[in-house]
Amino acid sequence: MSKLIAKNPNARHNYTIEDTMEAGIVLSGTEIKSIRNGKINMKDAYCIIRNGEAYILNLHISPYEQGNIYNKDPLRDRKLLFHKKEIFKLIGLLKQKGYSLIPISIYFNAKSKVKVEIGIGKGKKLYDKRRDLAKKEANLYIQRHLK
Repeated sequence: MSKLIAKNPNARHNYTIEDTMEAGIVLSGTEIKSIRNGKINMKDAYCIIRNGEAYILNLHISPYEQGNIYNKDPLRDRKLLFHKKEIFKLIGLLKQKGYSLIPISIYFNAKSKVKVEIGIGKGKKLYDKRRDLAKKEANLYIQRHLK
């Protein structure tokens, strides 16, 4: 049982997600408190692998109001916690043309740990995005008129 904190609104719209993985994330205490208050934005977030370690970039966690000197930079690079085998697998996938690591959602797992769902996918072309929107609109139209 997990509690969703935030979803990346552009993840499934801009990318075709082929596989997903779960990773832990290194956060400070004031960042956890801000996340519990819902002060997180992952619209422009993306993941990279640097020196054999995975990082999430452009994840905005607003400073905690009562945090004063303990607050960190809201857009700092945050380390993702993967096993070495998983990182080697990701490196192999990313070497293929067009693949990217996209954070899909952030949630609390059953043990109150913050986890990030990472998707491995390819970027969609404009015509693919239009086709997906047309399918979604057609399904909504059918659902409304069949009631």
